[in-house]
This record gives sequence, structure tokens and C-alpha cells, in this order.
Amino acid sequence: MNAPPAFPGAGALAAVATVSIWAAFMLVSRHAVGADFTVAELLFLRLAPAAVICLPVMVRRGVIPRGLSWPRAIVVMVGAGVGFPAVIISGLQFAPASDAGPLAPGMLPFWTTLWAALLMKEYPGPRRLAGLVLILAGAALVSLQAVVIDAQPGAWRGHLGFVAAAALWAGYAVVFRQSGLDPLHAVAIGMFWSSVAIGPVLLWIGLPFANADLPEIAVMAFLQGVVMSLVALVTFGYAVRVLGAAETGAFGALVPVLTLLGGALVLDEPVGPPKILGVILVAAGVVLASGVLSRRRPAGP
Repeated sequence: MNAPPAFPGAGALAAVATVSIWAAFMLVSRHAVGADFTVAELLFLRLAPAAVICLPVMVRRGVIPRGLSWPRAIVVMVGAGVGFPAVIISGLQFAPASDAGPLAPGMLPFWTTLWAALLMKEYPGPRRLAGLVLILAGAALVSLQAVVIDAQPGAWRGHLGFVAAAALWAGYAVVFRQSGLDPLHAVAIGMFWSSVAIGPVLLWIGLPFANADLPEIAVMAFLQGVVMSLVALVTFGYAVRVLGAAETGAFGALVPVLTLLGGALVLDEPVGPPKILGVILVAAGVVLASGVLSRRRPAGP
């Protein structure tokens, strides 16, 4: 039997910690690619520490996701590694973090539903469909603000990257549900194959770290390679175990809101009425699409 949480709000705190780390990842990465680090340097700092920490799991449990067809095994190898953050960080060169929040984590329910329908023949009910419509409408408003109203050069490239990242992660999440793997083993597999496939490319591109000193590199390595990858995994897994998948998914509605506030207040990113309304619609859609409102509550006395 699983041990109960240390106190009643432990699951909710773990969920809030998870979405806060996700939002911080986009804010920190956006600031970093515009200041002291290249995309290749950030990816290396995310990959190297996590791969070293996961090395004992790689050795003990293997790096091949057994029991899966090769197409699905490849999805796990790519999705559990640096594929998702690589696409988002690349997109953050062109578009602000306050756009990444609603277009990457915010779009996850849409892509997860699509992948589940294609791969598992699972189809959403009316309430979840309504949530997906809200997500799409909100994402369209966010893009309208950046690409049309503000006419930010290259913003469309960042937006395509964010949406592609969401599709990539959602495909991994659906396959992972059927894989029988635990989260840490999946991440260890992803980090191994990311090291094999991406590590040499990053070294070939070059990692001069010309604009950052050693303390800055150490802090960024800790944030990217430990907190934003492994710690977020632990807090997310704990929240799912205590609260359930639907309830934890509903907390994802906070990510677009946190990135909007952080982008405006910390990074001085442009925020207008269409983006604000878009973020509200995405957040509401995430709650509906999570299914948490569809769950039957036990009858009270």
C-alpha cells in the first residue's frame, strides 16, 4: 500500500511546484538565449548533468524500451530526452516566453487527445471537446497578437516550434502510458539516446561559453539539468500518485498564466488584450480538457 502524503496539501504543492518549474524553464531559457548562452550551450547544460545523474539507471535497467514496437520505442527514445526542450528553446530565439506558455504546455491536451484517438482509439466527450476548442481559440489569439498586431519579426517561427514541441511531447506521453516504464527509467533511456544522437552534434557546433562565466554556467547547469528536468519529473510523478492524472493535468492551466505574468513583469515582454484573453481561454480549456470536471464525486452525507 502506498504511504499517504505527509499532509493533506502535499499533492497540490507538488503539482504547483511542477507547473512553476515548467514556467520557469521557459522564462529562464528565453532570457538565456537572448543574453549569455547559445541554444547549443543550453541544450548541453540540460543534457550533460541529467545524463550523468541517470547513468546508474541506464546501466542497471538498460536503455532499450523493451516490449514496444520499434516505432513506439523510437518515440520514447526521442520524447523522453531533450527533443521537447530543444524545440522549445530553439523557438524562444524568435518568440517570447509568454507565447510559449499557451502554445507549448497549453496545447498539450489538444495533441494528447489527437494522438490518443489515432493510436488508442480513445475519443473525448463533449466537455473535453469544448476545452479543446477553447485551447485552439486561445492559441489563435496569442498568435494574432504577436504575428499580426505586434508584427514581431520571426515570431511565427517560434510559434511553429512551440506547437511542434507540444505535438512531440504529447506523442511520447501517449506511448509512455502503454509502455510499462516508470518515469525515471524513461528519462534515463531518453538521456542516453540524446547523448548519442545530439551530444556529438553539439560538440561539433561548438560550445565556447564565450558570454558566460563559470558561476553562471554552474547555475544554469543546475537549473536546466537538475531542477527543470529531474526535479520536475519527481514532483509531477508524486502529484499524479496523490491527486490523480486528471487533477494534476488541471494544474497545467497555471503554466500559461505564470509565463504571461513572468514574461510581462520580469522580461518586459509585450502583452496586449488579445494575448491576455488568449491565455485565459487556453487556461480554461486546459481545465476542461483535463477531465477533472467530468469525474464523479462521491456522494456526501
